[in-house]
Amino acid sequence: MGISLGCNGVIDVLFEPVDVADDSNPIKFFEQFIQSKEALALATFFSGKDTGKKCLIDQNGKCIAGEVNDQVKEDLMAIFYSKKSHAKEYFLKEDSAEIFLELVQPTIHLLIFGGGFDARPVSKLAQSLGWNVQVTDECVAHLAPVFFPDTKLSLCQREFVDRDFEITPFTACVLMSHNYEYDRDVLKKLLPSSTPYVGILGPRKRFDKMMDEFSTTGLNLSSDDLLRIHSPIGLDIGAEAPDEIAVSIIAEIQAVFYERKGGFLKSLNGPIHKREATTDQVLKRIF
Repeated sequence: MGISLGCNGVIDVLFEPVDVADDSNPIKFFEQFIQSKEALALATFFSGKDTGKKCLIDQNGKCIAGEVNDQVKEDLMAIFYSKKSHAKEYFLKEDSAEIFLELVQPTIHLLIFGGGFDARPVSKLAQSLGWNVQVTDECVAHLAPVFFPDTKLSLCQREFVDRDFEITPFTACVLMSHNYEYDRDVLKKLLPSSTPYVGILGPRKRFDKMMDEFSTTGLNLSSDDLLRIHSPIGLDIGAEAPDEIAVSIIAEIQAVFYERKGGFLKSLNGPIHKREATTDQVLKRIF
């Protein structure tokens, strides 16, 4: 196939015919959830008499498409917690079948507050990864399309952030306006949202000042808030120039969304890619 792998790994490939006249063909199936804003779990049979059969469930266990066996459904629900897609062999109706259990997550939505010059490489790099990128500012002069090609631009006053933007658990928010009051007020708007990542450009003392101001008004950040707020923003890779800082920011967001620490791969004792979680690991994650 011309893949030219050098890692001595093994790839299982399922070829599926596409009949455009069949409303249940693979393309039509994927169209049902390609724009989903929540994580879904997909089971695909790739051996046995039901090869090609698929079933899709949401995080509440609701079957969105196809039919799912109770045993398979239980395992699908588990990958919402383990976040590890894997193949497993089942014995269903006196027939064995291998089924690929896959976690399908929405594309990361990057919301950048501040359209300055250093926001441009962040936007460009995120787009190269296939992320959905949106840049917003209070100043229309900062939102010139020539500086952010193919990027959604939004003029929005700080007091309307929670009204104008849909922020989900797959939204990463980056505050890089260089305006202290603006970043502080936007952060306050973001605290009640479900974003798992808020990055604030600038030194730590800048965020400490925000904390002090919040405290005087009776707003105290929870431990969960402090966990998802990253200030200073980015990984420690020695970044100085705007493009280097963009790499640091995007790498940190990637690490957060995939629950990694962002260290050197050579320091890992185990495999560099996630493997199937054990039942004990899943139960530990749930409880």
